[in-house]
Order: sequence, then C-alpha cells, then structure tokens
Amino acid sequence: MAERKTGVKQSNSKKQAGNKAKNTKKPVRKEQLKIILGFVLLSFSIYLLFAFGSFLFNATADQSKLQINWWELVKNAEIKVENITGKTGAWLADLFINRWFGLSAFLFIYLLFIYCLKLFNRKIKGNVVKTIKVLVLVLWLSVTLGYAFEGKYETASIYPGGMYGYYIAVWLNSIVGKVGTFFILLVTLFIYLVFVFEGFINIFKRSQKAKSNPEGSLLASPNKNKEAEKDIEKVDIDDGTNEEFEKTVSPIGFDMDRDGEETNNISDDKVTRAKTNEEKEGTDNPQTKTLNEGEDDLEMTVEMKESGNEEFENKPLEDYDPTLDLSHYEFPSIDLLEDYSHLKSEVTDEELIDNKNRIVETLRNFKIEIVKIKATIGPTVTLYEIIPARGIRISKIKNLEDDIALSLSALGIRIIAPIPGRGTIGIEVPNRNPQVVSMRSIIASRKFQETTAELPIAMGRTISNETFVFDLTKMPHILVAGATGQGKSVGLNAIIASILYKKHPSQIKFVFIDPKKVELNLYSSIENHFLAKLPDSEEPIITEVEKVKATLNSVGIEMDNRYDLLKSAHARNIKEYNKKFIERKLNPEKGHRYLPYIVVVIDEFADLIMTAGKEIELPIARIAQLARAVGIHMVIATQRPSTNIITGVIKANFPSRIAFKVASMIDSRTILDHPGANQLIGKGDMLFASGSDMVRLQCALVDTPEVERICEHIAEQQAYPTAYLLPEYVGDDGDMPGAADLSQKDEFFDDAARIVVLNQQGSTSMIQRKFSIGYNRAGRIMDQLEAAGVVGPSEGSKARKVLIQDEYSLEQLLNTL
Repeated sequence: MAERKTGVKQSNSKKQAGNKAKNTKKPVRKEQLKIILGFVLLSFSIYLLFAFGSFLFNATADQSKLQINWWELVKNAEIKVENITGKTGAWLADLFINRWFGLSAFLFIYLLFIYCLKLFNRKIKGNVVKTIKVLVLVLWLSVTLGYAFEGKYETASIYPGGMYGYYIAVWLNSIVGKVGTFFILLVTLFIYLVFVFEGFINIFKRSQKAKSNPEGSLLASPNKNKEAEKDIEKVDIDDGTNEEFEKTVSPIGFDMDRDGEETNNISDDKVTRAKTNEEKEGTDNPQTKTLNEGEDDLEMTVEMKESGNEEFENKPLEDYDPTLDLSHYEFPSIDLLEDYSHLKSEVTDEELIDNKNRIVETLRNFKIEIVKIKATIGPTVTLYEIIPARGIRISKIKNLEDDIALSLSALGIRIIAPIPGRGTIGIEVPNRNPQVVSMRSIIASRKFQETTAELPIAMGRTISNETFVFDLTKMPHILVAGATGQGKSVGLNAIIASILYKKHPSQIKFVFIDPKKVELNLYSSIENHFLAKLPDSEEPIITEVEKVKATLNSVGIEMDNRYDLLKSAHARNIKEYNKKFIERKLNPEKGHRYLPYIVVVIDEFADLIMTAGKEIELPIARIAQLARAVGIHMVIATQRPSTNIITGVIKANFPSRIAFKVASMIDSRTILDHPGANQLIGKGDMLFASGSDMVRLQCALVDTPEVERICEHIAEQQAYPTAYLLPEYVGDDGDMPGAADLSQKDEFFDDAARIVVLNQQGSTSMIQRKFSIGYNRAGRIMDQLEAAGVVGPSEGSKARKVLIQDEYSLEQLLNTL
C-alpha cells in the first residue's frame, strides 16, 4: 500500500509540474494569438476597402447578379462579377452599401483599423466610446443620405443611404414631413457635435464674449508668444472723436513699448495724435496712462474689464492630482498570477464523519458527553465546534489535545476553549488534502476589490473560507515570525503584492532592507516607481548594516519633517494633510508637498540585531512609536523568535503579529503571548493576532515567477526620474563642528544665520520653508552654521541650541568669516 501511495503522489506531482509549465506559457500564447488575430483583421479590412471601392464603379454591371444569397452566388460557376474582389467581395459590398447603411459603411473599415491597432498592442484610449461615436455617425449619415436622395432610389444602382436610411427617412417624412425631418437631422447633428467635439462649444463661448463688448472692435495684431493667454483690453483715444480700439495685453496689467511691435500695430488712420491737456479732467485717474513718442504726447485711457478679472480671480482651481505625472500607469492584472483552481481538493463527507466519530469516541472514553457538534471546512483545517454537556469543565477538554491528535492520527490539532463570542469549544483538525489558496483568487475577490482601506492587505483565507483583508494603517506595524521554510517570505510577498495591486506609485513608497540580499532583490526593477532610498545609495535594496542604520535614521528624519508639515497645516494625520493639499489649501512654496505612504519592510531582523543591536533597535522603536500619524509603517520578519531578538520594546510597539509554524511553545508565546503557533501544520498555515483577536489563516501563495511578472509589468511603464529620496543622514562623525566646509558657503548662509538668531531657533525645516529649498540643502546650511559657531550640535528631533544671542554679535562673526 505504501508503494502504491508513493506512485500516486509521484504521478500527481508530475501533473502539477506539467500544469504549472503550461500556465507559465499562457501570457506568451495570448500575445501570439492577439498578433495573429490582428493580421487577420487587418487583411479583412483591406479586402473590404477594395471591395467597397470597386463596387462604386461596377455596381451597375453586378447589381442583377447580387440579388441571391451568398451560397447560391458562390456555388453557381456561370455567374461572373466585375468587382476586383470576386463574388464574396461584391456580395459584401452590396450588403453593407445597398442593403444596409449606404456610403456610410466605409466608416466600418475605419472601426476595424482601430481594433487592429489595439490587437497590435497600440495604446488607444476609449475604444468603446470611439465605437459608439462611429456607429451613431453611420446611422445619421445613412438617414441623411436616404433623405437627400429619396427620389432617386428607383433608378439608381447605388443607394447612397442604403435601405435602412431610406426606410427611416420615409418613415420620418410620413410623421413630420420633409421640413420636420430636415430639422430633426439638423438638431441631431448639432447634439452629436456638442458631445464629440469640445472645440465646437468654444465657438459659442467666443461669440458670447464678442457680444458682451459691442462698443469695441477687435484689432488683429501678431503676437510672438502664441502660447500665452491674453485678455482683450478696450483702449479709448481721448482726442475728442471718441474713436476706440482694442489691444491685446497680458492679464497682469497694461504695458506698451514706444519702440516695440505693440505700438507699431496701431494703425495711423485709427489713432489721432493730440497734445496732452494737463488740466483735463481724469488725469489723476490711476487707470489713465500717458505715453510719449518722439515730440508728441499720446494720452490713452485704459478701461479695465472688472467682470473679466473677477471671473479670472474667482474661478475655482481643480483639485491637485498626485497621479498626474504617471497618468498612463496601468495596474497589474490578475492574469500575471497563477491559477491553481485545477489543484482544488475537497474534504469528503467520509472524512468529516470519520473525524466526528473519533472526536466523540475519544471524549466519551474520558467520560465527556457532547450535546452538539458542527464542522466548518476551511482550505487547510476543519473546525469542529462542540457543545459539551452541563457540568463538564473546559480545562478537562483542553488537556485532551494530545489524545485527540492520537486518535485522529493527525498533526497540528489545536483546541480553542472557548471560541470567543460563540459559547462553543473549537477543535481544529488538519485536512488530509489541503487546498492551495492562490493570490489570484484573493486579489479577484469582491472583498479586496471593493475595500476602502488606505493600505489594504489580502493575506489569505480563514477557516470559514472567507477572504481575509485588513488595513495596514490600522495595525499600524506588523511583526512576522516563523521557522525556516514555513511561508514567512511568501507572506511578505503577499503583503507587498496586495499594495502593488491597489496603489499608484505616487501614493506608496517602499523601503526594502534585506540582509540576506536575495529575498527582496526581485523588487529592484521597480526602483523608480515604488522604492525609497538614501540620496547617495546606489542599490535600491539595502543590504549592508551601516546603510541600514543610516536608512532607518533617515526615515526618522523624514518622520520629523512630516510632523512639522502637519503642524503648520493644522492637520492631525496624513489623510487630513493630503486632503488639504489636494484641495489646494496648502501652499507648495512654503514647503508643503503631497506625502505618499512609506512602508519599511525588513527581512531577517535577527541578523541585524545580532550585528548592530541597539543602533538598529532604537530607531525602529522610535519610528514604531510615532510614525503612524504621518503614514510610515513597518513590517519586520524574523525566523528566530527569541526574547533577545524580539525584545519588550519591539513587542510593545508592534501590536499586530503574524506567526507561522515555530518549533516550541516558548517561541509561540514570544511572538503571540499565547501558545498555538507550535501546533500549526506549516506551508503557509498562520495565526494573525491583532490586539486580543486571533485568526487562523491559510496564507495566499505568491511564487517567485509571479512576483517577477508583476515587477516586469510595472518596470516596462513610464517611471519617475529617480527613486523617492529620503533625507540625508550624517552620522556621529559628521556632526562634529568643523565638518562642514566654510570656504564654500551657501548663498543663503548669511540670511539663514540672521533668521536663526532672530527667532532663536535652530531648525533645518524652518530654513527649508523660509527659503523654499530642499531639505538636503537646508541641512548643509545648518551644518555650516554649526561649524561657524552659530548653532550647537544636533539633539535628535529637538531644535538646535542657538549660541549667539543678538544680531550685533552675529554681524561681527559674519565679518570675520
């Protein structure tokens, strides 16, 4: 029997390997099929074009031969046609032109060409909209041509509007008459133009502007800068003749150069020169300007259009769109993920009944009676809920965990006594044939697609086979632990893939720290789309311990900067701040900017702690304590869940934890503060703890080829010029006075020193806001001020101490530098 089972398993593994190989070829075959269909459709389009064109010249000769159906026409060898595309082409041309839509049928060829380009992977927007527009135009042209040539259909060999257009035109004529039909066609044309062509509306807008100023006449003048928007200002020449003309000026004000083109554009027959009358009324009017040209004086009264200025000033600005730089970004499709539906296995009724009977029998052996038992089938385990008889102590059932596992011949039995909120005792029993939970099914689920979470994470399926989705911003940080090979790296990939499928590159940035150098290296190709790093870092994935320390401290600086921005914007969290910025309530010139979420992912945390210790732990603890409100979140993974790695400081700041299978109950208590992770069955079986709630899940499978395809899809698209740059971090060596070079002082050095002394506050972010410069440059200015003795050394997140108390002492110091 053992040999037979081994043979079956080997055959199943071969089938699975074969099916997996087939699935990896699906995208390639799909592209090949699209190109083949594109060429077929292109050939058919060209064939139709020749058929329609030849029909226009040979319709008279072929008309009598085309009155039968296509099969009879092709089958009869005696019938000859003049059309260059043969019987089929002649029959199709007669069908489309004479029987259907007339000459407007040529638009169908245009429509086919559009779909050809789409199949050839050309990016054409609004295919459905284009199709609707073309079909509406085909119908309108057919009816219009049928209406125009209604009386000539009896003798013509070509029906300009086709039979459809003819019958609709005749029907309209019978209802509203020819005059009514004419106006119906005219109105429908007008409506079509309004919806299709935006420039058509602008014609009426311009005509309304011209009517609003009937006294002025438009004087055409050449303009060098055609892209700049101009307003029409009415200018009156006060020479007693009340002659007026209009001049094009910028919205800022009226300006004219005596020797420039603007003066020369005024024709001599329209402008009469007169000597300036200093005593004339209105000379004190601020809107009156006197321009001298040669010996003569030219007085011009500029009448400003108040209504136009009000319209310009009061016009509401559109909301800021952070995705505008990458407006053509396409989110990954679920086709990039593997479909494991062919590996679906079900728990049979025999297995359920057998397990139920063994549980009841084992409990009866220990004199424990059961009132009711119910089974809930999950992808990996089945939950058996039992209600014991009155008087049975829960602890007595809980102590029988190993006995029940022995009777069921199963590993990973876990007893939940009692199940919170249900009043029952749960016994989780692993399924004999566990089901694979694919990331494709999780991403495609309605729960994930319709979620309104800021950073939705789809981890897998619960015992009741429901998709489990949570919001990372509510966690706000996650600690992941588990023994080697139990699904920890797959869990990290599931977290990252969930965000990539839901967020735009402008909305989220990742900081990847991977001491092993191989787990997160797959994401290096999306550096300019989704990654954040130090300005001087060459590698997008941080692997060296020294750079890890600098990166974590840089994230801490970024956190402080964001809190300064939130403070000045009077916002409590990143969501309120970004909402104000999108609504243009914050001024970018004052240092405000759109803030993307930042997710710091650290793999092999144990290696970092063993190497750097407190230098790693302290910045992580500081970020975990404070960074939630400014949109910075952390996901830390380790395979050594011991107390010297997961310290009390780390546990206190990571309330949400994910535990895969671990070796001992002590490790489980270290991660979750509860036993249970040691009783999992592995291969993605996990416990998710958030606060007092604990859920057992089967983690979704995201294999390496799937991650590669997702990254390739993103990397092929337009990206930002660089990765998201974190603030510069200068270590302890760079904080010493004199480290900055005073021989190359910044041009804002003196002004920055005066502002710092005047406000008695040494803040880098204040210099950044005052001079509208980047943080890196402001940091260098602060280092130079420290080297010059204006401010003291850095004190972490606090402002530097100002060493000079008055401006007089500062000026003396600046003169000596």
